[in-house]
Amino acid sequence: MKVQAAVAVGKEQPFIIKELELDEPRAGEARVRMVASGVCHTDAVVHDEWYPVPMPAVLGHEGAGIVEAVGPGVTSVVPGDKVVLSMSTCGACEYCLSGHPSFCVNMWPLNFGARRMDGSTAFTDENGQPVGSHFFGQSSFAHYSNVAERSIVKVPDSTPLEILGPLGCGIQTGAGTFLNVLKPWPGSSIVVFGTGAVGLAGMLAAIASGATTVIAVDIVDSRLEFAKTLGATHTINSKNEDAVARIKEITHGGAHFALDSTGNKVVFVQMLNSLRPLGHGAMVGAAAMGSEAAVDVGALLMTGIKLSIVLEGDAVPQTFIPRLISLHEKGLFPFDKLITKYRFEDINKAFADSASGVTIKPVLVY
Repeated sequence: MKVQAAVAVGKEQPFIIKELELDEPRAGEARVRMVASGVCHTDAVVHDEWYPVPMPAVLGHEGAGIVEAVGPGVTSVVPGDKVVLSMSTCGACEYCLSGHPSFCVNMWPLNFGARRMDGSTAFTDENGQPVGSHFFGQSSFAHYSNVAERSIVKVPDSTPLEILGPLGCGIQTGAGTFLNVLKPWPGSSIVVFGTGAVGLAGMLAAIASGATTVIAVDIVDSRLEFAKTLGATHTINSKNEDAVARIKEITHGGAHFALDSTGNKVVFVQMLNSLRPLGHGAMVGAAAMGSEAAVDVGALLMTGIKLSIVLEGDAVPQTFIPRLISLHEKGLFPFDKLITKYRFEDINKAFADSASGVTIKPVLVY
């Protein structure tokens, strides 16, 4: 069938909206009509070729839509089901089976290979040439896409699909890092470095967990002011003051928990140094390959701190995304406040606004 898609054609080049041919869903796939898709930092860094994803390709990995058809062997959804789309995993390796699918042994080819495992693509152009598909098992920057069943999360019919896409990656990553890995307790102190969608989602999850000292660190005053409206008790502009010293002053010795969502090597070290003895920090920000941070190992040895590197919130999407939806419905996780909607045709503006900081979480509406 003919579908409209936004095609990434090369480094720092705008997405091109064009008509592609979409093949039939194969075994273990469902055809999904997209209602909306979040724009994530991972889409941006892949588009800018930080990671070697074959181009041209249809990116997008925070899709939400309605199942139109299913291929052989699909049992988890039927046509008409509302779904949110997340990462693709094999479901059979030791990490998938132990509840840590973001560390699946096939994570790279399934999510960044832009191909099925047999090398085929779901999309072809007007000349019959292959166009990359199955980015994160879904390639949601298209009106229709054939999606890996392992990427699909069925959601209730009552849910508003136009805001749910970001739960598939960015919001899941921030919230899951606190709810699944750091696990702050009521009355604890937390600090978030970077007040983009991932950092703020983590902050909202920490507040829902009962954290009472909530510190947001950034270099953009408008974002820090916004963080206050979401529940931050303290904000720090790290361009204007020593973030580590201020955090230790606020928390009387360091934070219990900290999240670095920036991928900046300097901020990463600040995050480690902001923790109190036996504190727990997490790094989730995508950094360019080869990035190195200078860490004083001798000084850290005396602190007993713990560091976790977290992918996708260390979540099982099929159980965690419904949990986030439930928290949102109860008013405990207002992630929709992070979202600004864009027409699908305005995808390049959405990326530009995200890069400039004008928008925290763009969502394309089809």
